[in-house]
Amino acid sequence: MHSSIEERACDLAAYIIEHKSTVRAAAAKFGVSKSTVHKDLTERLPSCRPALYAEVRKLLDLNKAERHIRGGLATRRKYRGE
Repeated sequence: MHSSIEERACDLAAYIIEHKSTVRAAAAKFGVSKSTVHKDLTERLPSCRPALYAEVRKLLDLNKAERHIRGGLATRRKYRGE
């Protein structure tokens, strides 16, 4: 693995933790796909920075648990014309 990929994984994790961001928002910020962000965080990060992975895993699990709520709110805004 190239160090640049490991650095990107660490940068993505730091961004998500700092901003309490979603995978989609981090992907947009870094100019990569959601799949790339997810792969970096779940497959590459644990091998190079296990402590950072543990922190980001908590946020990923929280985002997954809350995504149905965010989707419902987005639908509500859409149909109310907001």
